[in-house]
Amino acid sequence: MHNIDIASIEMTLDVMKYAIDRITRTSPQMGRPKKEAELRELVGETITSKGIGGENAFRLFRDVLVKATVPIDHPRHLAFVPAAPSRAAILFDLVTSASSIHGAYWMEGAGGIFCENEAMKWLVSLTGLPEPAFGVFTSGGTAANLSALVTAREHWRKHPENQNSKGLIITSVGAHSSVKAMAKVIDVDLFLVETEDAMTGQALQAVLKTLDTQQRKRLFAVVATGGTTNAGIIDDLSGIAEICETEKLWFHVDAAYGGGALAADSVRHLFNGIEKADSITIDPHKWLFSPYDCGAVIYKNPEQAKHAHAQQGSYLDIFKDKGAQGFNPSDYQIQLTRRVRGMPLWFSLAMHGTDKYKWAVEQGISLANLAGRLITENPVVELVREPSLSCVLFRRKGWTPEDYRDWTYKNHREGFALVTPTKWKQGDTYETVARFCFINPHTTEEDIIAILRTMG
Repeated sequence: MHNIDIASIEMTLDVMKYAIDRITRTSPQMGRPKKEAELRELVGETITSKGIGGENAFRLFRDVLVKATVPIDHPRHLAFVPAAPSRAAILFDLVTSASSIHGAYWMEGAGGIFCENEAMKWLVSLTGLPEPAFGVFTSGGTAANLSALVTAREHWRKHPENQNSKGLIITSVGAHSSVKAMAKVIDVDLFLVETEDAMTGQALQAVLKTLDTQQRKRLFAVVATGGTTNAGIIDDLSGIAEICETEKLWFHVDAAYGGGALAADSVRHLFNGIEKADSITIDPHKWLFSPYDCGAVIYKNPEQAKHAHAQQGSYLDIFKDKGAQGFNPSDYQIQLTRRVRGMPLWFSLAMHGTDKYKWAVEQGISLANLAGRLITENPVVELVREPSLSCVLFRRKGWTPEDYRDWTYKNHREGFALVTPTKWKQGDTYETVARFCFINPHTTEEDIIAILRTMG
């Protein structure tokens, strides 16, 4: 199994041929899911006592299984938050895997961690956080938000009167689902500010006035959003930061999706105040063109994160030794064993330069604004709200929720596009609407027109 033989060499050539073909396609085939029973009938049993052979296993993947997936970088994949990893990042992801680098401690992974840290310096520079701010790459926004909130809670619990208390966090109803999920994981209560639009400092101040004495004592953090997943809305970061500073509350900004826009000069001012955050989440695998999985958490004071996350064990002592001194990523987030997932971002940045990244992010914003104009000019559709970042919410006049659902499945079934509906609050009710999220610079005006045409 670990030997190099002619079969392994032939398989390597087959895999590389497939990878090169896939990487060079800017518009790959859009697959669609099949039922598990259907896939089972097509491929049979793949895990057997004697094995089915690499050539056969790869053929099943190439000819059947991958066609039951939707490529996230298809130019007409505009659902959820898609991704469009650069070719350089994809290729270096292969190098990252082949290099077998353990990225938890400097002693084992110094060269790879150095690469990650170079990319992290650029991310930190986008936020405007002062020295000694720094961060670490995680598996995504969920892990980054969890790491940040654990750090915030442990910082709060340093005070003896808080050690046996259940904490309280404030965020908005538009916050990402992971924030609400992480509150359960770390066993803290969550207070939601009821606003479909941006959470303002004024709204936060109003909420603080409603808290009783015990709730106020338990409150330790406010989570603002730098680009909501649903609509690209950016909270009033400056106003919230000012209140958090006055009230001595941890200020976390979840910019997992929207953080990529920090690189875009056209919208950078919308994030003013983020430089006052205690922690920030950004996902390079969303709008900074890295392969899955690559999130990041950045701290104003990394030592606070180290206090919360550094693991202890006799088998780990050597990593703390003077002879192994260096940056240890495992000390700053929840994961011990980790791959050096920031290396593909580093290579792509090093290869292309940051100006190309700025251009690519600006493309997503330009596509959203273009879609907004095309929708305004189309008599059968209308904007729900003005485009924000790379998100566009719009409605097909006269459609029911079932119409949106059927339209989504028809386009998907035909391998044409993946555009899914969402909900938007209108008064006291939620309306089903359509949604675009633009990430891929290869999406064209013709793609947008063609998708709108399918609405009749």
